[in-house]
Amino acid sequence: MDEARHERLVIIGSGPAAWTAAIYAARAQLEPLVYEGSFSATMVPGGQLMFTTEVENYPGFPAGVSGPAMMADFRDQALRFDTRVVTDNVDSVDFSGRPLRLTAGDGTELTADTVIIATGANARWLGVPGEERLAQSGGGVSACAVCDGALPHFRGKVIAVVGGGDSAMEDALYMTKFASEVLVIHRRDELRASKIMQERLLANPKVKLVWNTVVREVIGDDVIERIRVEDVNTGEQREIAVDGMFVAIGHVPNTGFLGNAIELKPNGYIATPVPWRTVTSVPGVFAAGDVMDDFYRQAVTAAGTGCMAALEAERWLAHGGEE
Repeated sequence: MDEARHERLVIIGSGPAAWTAAIYAARAQLEPLVYEGSFSATMVPGGQLMFTTEVENYPGFPAGVSGPAMMADFRDQALRFDTRVVTDNVDSVDFSGRPLRLTAGDGTELTADTVIIATGANARWLGVPGEERLAQSGGGVSACAVCDGALPHFRGKVIAVVGGGDSAMEDALYMTKFASEVLVIHRRDELRASKIMQERLLANPKVKLVWNTVVREVIGDDVIERIRVEDVNTGEQREIAVDGMFVAIGHVPNTGFLGNAIELKPNGYIATPVPWRTVTSVPGVFAAGDVMDDFYRQAVTAAGTGCMAALEAERWLAHGGEE
């Protein structure tokens, strides 16, 4: 590591938070180096928006925009200011001393004065046939009701929401604004959600609970047409006609590569101990986007924290490594 390449700022990630941080950092002449990640079955450079066909709630796009097109614009804007990009993962880090040390997937070792972690979070999927294909093609399968639920495809239709926690309750209640009927499919005979969320859900006449049931297959060519479900007690299978399905069984923050290098919350998200700041437990390391946000998880809030992290990194460097 003695001959490792040295950088002033390394940004890890390639979603709205990472590219916004890169835009701000590059314009501040910090010469950021972005590790945008590599391609895998569940994630591609650009983050979760690469699996979102239509974005209608991001300011500045009155006609809507596809997720991949939005991320391409974000990336191009960062490149306009000479941001350098490596299409690879950061596999491990060592934040125990100065400078900060990172190792990329191809074995490249580098050091940095500051690091912004914006690696996002992966939605948990069911892993059943048809789910990934229709989610990636915009065929009515999604893991974000707030992102996609208002699209015309779901209006006045029968929608399934899979899950039993607060996130599932929030998604189901949100979809009652648009759907004719919302089927909440849960593998147990009682919900895990908080009492108040359960009461709100059960009081809504558009909601129907489907207990002790798991989804085994998502069926449809271009769009979802029905789901094949199984009763967990009897093993009996049947098909239910639906026009959309939202999977609400949680998210997994992409923090595995950090090891014990930084403080995490009990749920695995990066801890930011100072309210309304992006500072982490390690001086000179900042976190932005869904990897530190387990509450909002929206593109616009991710971009905002990316701006904040870049400004904090710039200030940290200008002050000689002091807050």
